[in-house]
Amino acid sequence: MLIIFLLLGLIIGSFLNAVVYRLNAVESLMERSHCPHCKKKVRWFDNVPLLSFIILGAKCRDCGEKISWQYPVVEATMGIVFALIGNYFFNIFDPSSWMLTAFYWVIFSLLMVIFVYDFQYMEIPMLVLWLGVGLSLAYLVWSDWQNFQSAVSIMDLGTISGLIGAVVAFLFFFGLAAYSKETWMGYGDAYLGILVGLIVGWPNILATLMLSFAIGALISVGLIAVSKKTMKSQVPFAPFLITGTFLVVILPQIFPFLKYWLSIVG
Repeated sequence: MLIIFLLLGLIIGSFLNAVVYRLNAVESLMERSHCPHCKKKVRWFDNVPLLSFIILGAKCRDCGEKISWQYPVVEATMGIVFALIGNYFFNIFDPSSWMLTAFYWVIFSLLMVIFVYDFQYMEIPMLVLWLGVGLSLAYLVWSDWQNFQSAVSIMDLGTISGLIGAVVAFLFFFGLAAYSKETWMGYGDAYLGILVGLIVGWPNILATLMLSFAIGALISVGLIAVSKKTMKSQVPFAPFLITGTFLVVILPQIFPFLKYWLSIVG
């Protein structure tokens, strides 16, 4: 099953690369893939995730222009993400796990689009973000409806936990953006906080914020050290927040003792 999850993630990663490009170029998702340089249609055998990039030597078959490393990186990353989520959340004998796995696959696919788009263009695609918010709310309501009888307190309801997490994250980022006049943080990050809060809920949103800022600080210091950035350079924050979100979701499954740590943080 793990191989199936991995291959599915690679295919989805290839599709997400096309989504990012076409969102920026305002092109239809229904058209065949084409080279952004010469506009020639990509042959089906040149569109195999990872393998085609290697065989073509990272160059377009028709015009010889270089193919961005974004393509194999996103494909490989989604392959790993799908494999990890499928491995730790999917149980073939538990139908509720099928929905949770599908939810995480879809949500982290949308988050990957936001990650890459913000990294490239310093902008969060709001259409993708609000789609994620709508899907998250729908899943939380459905999950609570399925498990309402087993809830001990109101905080056991994912919808309540998610809404609290969303409000906390939104107010935190909105406050930073407003106080700094968007020099520290953009209002788009505040809206992304709503989605992230719905995904991880309360109190996990606190650990998510801590991890995101820690990762951001480490990366920023590293970029300054190699003279890629200066103290005044703007760095997109969405990639750090999305990375922190994934880690908060997946790491407690790999290392169960982290569930206790997250409860202490909250």
